[in-house]
This record gives sequence, structure tokens and C-alpha cells, in this order.
Amino acid sequence: MTQNKKIAVTGGIGSGKTALCNILREWGYPVFSCDEFTAELWRDEDFLRALADAFPDCRVGEKIDKGRLTERVFSDGAARKTLENMTQPAIMERLMANMRPHPVAFGEVPLLYESGYEGQFDGVIALRRAEAGRIAAVQRRSGLSEEEIRARMRSQIDASTLPGRGCYLIENDGSLADLERGARDALRHFGIL
Repeated sequence: MTQNKKIAVTGGIGSGKTALCNILREWGYPVFSCDEFTAELWRDEDFLRALADAFPDCRVGEKIDKGRLTERVFSDGAARKTLENMTQPAIMERLMANMRPHPVAFGEVPLLYESGYEGQFDGVIALRRAEAGRIAAVQRRSGLSEEEIRARMRSQIDASTLPGRGCYLIENDGSLADLERGARDALRHFGIL
């Protein structure tokens, strides 16, 4: 089967990427998430050893403490870049390998523009949501404090500055039905519907 369209789904934390991806799955499209491939990396012993070597201050014994690492990378841009350089190429390789066999496939890529991978896709659906809605959504699912959420938001691209090239923007401040309408419009935009 020939690959026709690879579409990235992106947006800041709490913008509604997962909700949109669930809609696309319900409509029968293959959707893959970078978060799933990240979880696979966290089960890879070689990767965990390399991580512990790169971040010795985040170790507990011989293992990496994920909480310490998270705190470090969201407070230190250089540490975040080191982590991204260790993870992003492997994650994107797995994402592309899974998308390749499908005529149309979607990839949920939270750090698409930040990592410079937008050129690997035929199009991008970006979600934007008001800050208060984003914070509320993340707090409901994660229990993170408002300051922890804001630290993550600061590390991501501001959706108001998203490049227009191949990017279809969905404003996600309404209902689930509104998001479904936005999804249909995006699919029409990319010639999928």
C-alpha cells in the first residue's frame, strides 16, 4: 500500500490533541501518538542507562528518577534540549514506520515545530485553546499544579505564532461537536474527505 498523506496533529499541552485523535480513530483513521513511542523508550533498558549517564543528578541508585528528570528539563533549557536530542529521533523513526503503510495516517506530535519535524508531514492540524481551558483540562487529567502546567506551556511554541505553511488551525474553545466540525473541515482542507 502506498503512503498518500501523513498528517501531524499538534498543539500545546491541554489544547485537545487527544480528543481530536480520538475522533479521528472513531472515524476509522489510523492514528499514532508520539507519547506511545515515548512510553516504549521508557521500557528500553539501554535507553534508561544512557539517560542515567546523561543526567546523573536525576539518578536514584542506578535508575533515573522520572520526577526529578521532569523537574530538571522544565527548569533548564539545555537539559530539555539534551533530552529531546536523545528521544526525538527514535520517537519520530517509530512514528514514521507505523504511518508509512497507510494511505492516510495521523500522528500526534506534541513538539512538532519545537523539534523541527513539520517538514516530514504532508500537512499539520494544530489546535489552539484559551489558556484557562488548557490549564483546567491538564489539571483534570494529571493533578499537576498551575505553575507546573505553565512551565510546560512556556517550553512549547505559542499557537498564535504557528507557521501557516501546510498548517490548518482549529480553535478548540467550544464543545466536542465543534471540535468534530473542525476536524471535518481540516480533512476537507487536506483533500481527505
